[in-house]
Amino acid sequence: MEDQKSQVIYQFVPYGKHLEPQKNRLVLDVGMKTAPGVIDHHHPQAEKECTASLIAKYPHLILDHLYPQGFGPKNEYQPLVIVTHRFPDFDAVASIFLALKLLEKGKIDDWLEKIAAYTKMIDSACLPKEIDLSSTPYSILRTLFKKIRGDVTQISLARIEEGLTFMNFLYTRAAEGYDIYENRLLFSGIEKYERAMREAEDDYFDYLLDLRHSLKIKIFLPLISGQGGKEVDGLIVKNPKSYLLKEWARRDRENSSLKQGFSFLMTNIRNKRYILGVDPQQKIYLRGLGDLLNQKEEIKRKEQGRTFNYRWYEGNCPFFNYRIIDSPLDGSSLSHQEIIDTLLSFSQNIKSQY
Repeated sequence: MEDQKSQVIYQFVPYGKHLEPQKNRLVLDVGMKTAPGVIDHHHPQAEKECTASLIAKYPHLILDHLYPQGFGPKNEYQPLVIVTHRFPDFDAVASIFLALKLLEKGKIDDWLEKIAAYTKMIDSACLPKEIDLSSTPYSILRTLFKKIRGDVTQISLARIEEGLTFMNFLYTRAAEGYDIYENRLLFSGIEKYERAMREAEDDYFDYLLDLRHSLKIKIFLPLISGQGGKEVDGLIVKNPKSYLLKEWARRDRENSSLKQGFSFLMTNIRNKRYILGVDPQQKIYLRGLGDLLNQKEEIKRKEQGRTFNYRWYEGNCPFFNYRIIDSPLDGSSLSHQEIIDTLLSFSQNIKSQY
């Protein structure tokens, strides 16, 4: 398939959308299944992989779907439609890049493997705390995305364009033998990327401002092993200014009372979307909290006469393993304080069991 990139039509759907395979269409990082033509990791039957690493591990899910008679140019399959979620993130963009490169080369080479492995580390929130955050591909791409403006489609398309350019840069440098995980030299001499590194450094001061207006808590959360629980520092931030808040907070040994960083984080974005998550390195999770929030959400919506078409996402897939909770797509009916009270009640209940 020649000049594949110029023959792609992109479509964007909400998170959690269930999609079926269709001829000449790839569904990536959304769709709620892992099958030929639909590659997603957000469902309970998925493996412990992100979408990019699934593509690297199972390239046949793309090749066999688009080329059932064998790999090669087939004009009747033009143009290719790629579907992903709105506001594509690192994994979505990396997945699209891997898919397009796979169609160009017919295989996953060593450098695509490196990008897939890095993406898996990023999507699992396992970026090492000791490395220079500002000189990582993750932080640079987040910075570039932050500058994009427009409606949902405009932003989503611009993210893909910016992201594919960036992924191609990483791919080329990886092929030249450069370390792509954390490498300030890798981005030196390229004004756009150098500026992004400086902005990522400056974001730390926005984190300190967010910290001043945050609620610090200590909560007891269950261990993933099922063998008890542990007390961790938590941080609750309304409408954070820092876009790297999660990374700075988990590294912040100085301001966390237990001196291990803030292992739990709850953020409220534009007073509508709530995201709760834990540091995977602490071996804790939030299993049960999402179900509790859904119970309270259903009661509150009945009181308000509001339909309950969307639920809180509980992170109930092997890759996330209940480490992240996201509010319903149409916004939660629960107040900020009601969510906090539910969290504290959940914590107290876990603590009382041990």
